[in-house]
Amino acid sequence: MYATQAMTQLVPLAQELDENKVTPGVLGFIVFAVMAGGVWLLMKSMTRHMGRVDFEEAPEPQPQATAGQQRATSGGK
Repeated sequence: MYATQAMTQLVPLAQELDENKVTPGVLGFIVFAVMAGGVWLLMKSMTRHMGRVDFEEAPEPQPQATAGQQRATSGGK
C-alpha cells in the first residue's frame, strides 16, 4: 500500500476523534505498569549481582627506574 493511499484512509478516522476525549486508557496503563515492573525487576537483579562481585583493586604498577636513576637516588654509590 502506498503512503498516499494510507493517509487518505486514515485522515477521516482522525477527524472523527474528539481531542478532549482521547486518553491512553486501560491498555496504556497496563503497558506502563508492565514496563515499570520490568525495570524494577532488572534493578533488583542488578543489585543482587553487584553484591556478589568480590573486587579488590590492585595497586597501580610503579614505573621501573633505570640504572642511572637508581644511582642518583641512592647517593651515587
